[in-house]
Amino acid sequence: MRRLMKARKMAAMTAAVMITTTLAGCGASQVPETTKAAAQQEAGKETAAEASEKAADGVEYKEQKFQLGYNTVEDSVRGEMAKAFKEHLETQSGGKITVELFPAGTLGSEQEMTEMVKIGTLDFTLPGCSNMSNVDPSFSAVSLPFLVKDFEEAHQLQDGELGEALKELAQSYGYKILAWGDLGMAQITNNKKAINSVSDMAGLKMRAPNEEASIKTFESLGCSVSTLAFSELYLGMSQGVVDGQFNPIDAIYQQKFYEVQDYLALCNIFYYGINFVMSDSKFASLDEDTQKLIVEAAVKAQEVSREYAKDADARYLDMIKEQGGFKEITTPDTEEFVETVKPVYDTFAGKANEKVLKAIGR
Repeated sequence: MRRLMKARKMAAMTAAVMITTTLAGCGASQVPETTKAAAQQEAGKETAAEASEKAADGVEYKEQKFQLGYNTVEDSVRGEMAKAFKEHLETQSGGKITVELFPAGTLGSEQEMTEMVKIGTLDFTLPGCSNMSNVDPSFSAVSLPFLVKDFEEAHQLQDGELGEALKELAQSYGYKILAWGDLGMAQITNNKKAINSVSDMAGLKMRAPNEEASIKTFESLGCSVSTLAFSELYLGMSQGVVDGQFNPIDAIYQQKFYEVQDYLALCNIFYYGINFVMSDSKFASLDEDTQKLIVEAAVKAQEVSREYAKDADARYLDMIKEQGGFKEITTPDTEEFVETVKPVYDTFAGKANEKVLKAIGR
């Protein structure tokens, strides 16, 4: 029995040697096609995986996760800015840098998120000029009544001396302004009467954000002012708590204010802008490549914002009309309004940064 088992073992070893020798002699050209295909497919998978991780500019970025919060719905100019910022950062870093978005105030109010950025519990946010004016009155400079007549003039200020002065001022408070955005030109709505002159404003109870320039503007126009929370504004107007409000046309449409307001006055009373901010110390803590990419992504978001705002008024006004909104739409001559609100500039001049005042010619 032992001899038989030994013989079988020797035969198996001999067969194994013969198979190995035969395969070695065949060369690579004789490897089964199925084996070659599987190997190539696997190699292709590895190449694709490596490519997906490779940054577009060839830089090897560290794996980092950021959070960006804002107070409006996703279908808004802030939402479009946030998506553009996220896409650029993630694509250009080869997926190494990711951005989680928190729309519609899910992390807190606009003011709360601005404070969260400063203390480092949130990476980025998109506050409006009126909100940043709570940090320093100077931030409402570009939003002074009738300072600019259109987006082009506003952009010239932001991209010029005023923008640089505000960025410098922001750093003194611990913020880094990465870019700007457009909320739009504010128009006036109310439930009492059509607005054609300053006298038509007398006695109206208007809602304003808790920001001095806005409050003083409407007080100078003969209105009483309430700082009702924005989230309560629709209900407040429907119940007569306030007579009216002022906002860009897209916000008026998105919040459906036209459902509870009868009159719209197109007068471009304020330009409302966005500050794309993060903590200055957080920015300084990042490596140079990441800093550069974040600034590039913020500029992309700015470009998207400006493109979005370019025809937003006409687009959303058409949509409001299609919904049957407003009994009457007027376009008052603003010359009288401009004269009436001049005291607002005197109040602002007494509190604003000197470089900011110089930049707006005051």
